Amino acid sequence: MITVLAHKSPDTDATGSPLIWAWYLNEVRKSPARAILQGTPNTEAAWMLTRWDQDMPEIVTEVGAGDQVVICDTNNPAELPAAINDAEVLEIIDHHMLVGGIKTRTPINITIRPLACTATIMHDLIGDDLAAAPEWVKGVMLTCILSDTLEFRSPTTTAHDKAVAEKLAADLGITIGDYASEMFAAKSDVSAFGDEDLLRMDSKEFELEGKKLRVSVLETTAPQVLLDRKDALLAAMPAVAAADGADEVLLFIVDILNEEATLLVPNDYVKQVAEASFDAKVDGDSVVLPGIMSRKKQIIPALKL
Repeated sequence: MITVLAHKSPDTDATGSPLIWAWYLNEVRKSPARAILQGTPNTEAAWMLTRWDQDMPEIVTEVGAGDQVVICDTNNPAELPAAINDAEVLEIIDHHMLVGGIKTRTPINITIRPLACTATIMHDLIGDDLAAAPEWVKGVMLTCILSDTLEFRSPTTTAHDKAVAEKLAADLGITIGDYASEMFAAKSDVSAFGDEDLLRMDSKEFELEGKKLRVSVLETTAPQVLLDRKDALLAAMPAVAAADGADEVLLFIVDILNEEATLLVPNDYVKQVAEASFDAKVDGDSVVLPGIMSRKKQIIPALKL
């Protein structure tokens, strides 16, 4: 049985892409496969599962020696099970920068393309076989693409991502604007989550000049709901950093509709990073960064002191 997994702190693409590829392996390649998650999906991803009548995949945080694995939506060992190099990695499908550090037993297929979404890459790899896919596969693909592109607002969006999404929506009889509004409403409903949960919900690890950072992003159409919790989120950062082996937590609240991010600033170190990285003037415990929406393209590559 092949295990298909994506990164920790699963967002919509990291939830949907393993499901898509497990379907492809089972139904087209005739190779028994299962999709798993490495954690609880965010609210938008959970909404997607309900919308397309899919059970939540099992949450599994470890792989064993010799387990056959396909990796989606990451190639970073820090975002994968600790024993990933003991497993038999069969394939990697991703759209992030190449990090290195994954070891394989034999040559494998690695597909990393400069597109906004792993699901777009999978659309291309599946090709004509997608015609035989059930509606849920196309629906999950569409949701992943609209999520990763923020309905084409993100600077990571390519013309190909947009064309694939529009084709999928037409096939499904879905109006993209209305559907994306439902998605983003689900993404913005974080009332059931505690402050520490929010700081980890959509998070990546990054090292900056010897400091280990947890770079977290919360995308929302209702940023004030999160900003009203600013004091509590700031207060929770030291405990989350300590528990996760990080030096600092950087939390960016991305306002999807106004196309800007607010970075919470708990201390002088984060202030220095914000001012050096984004040419910003920080006055207080937060700073608005106009036009900043993408962690992959605009946040992590910019981080410096």
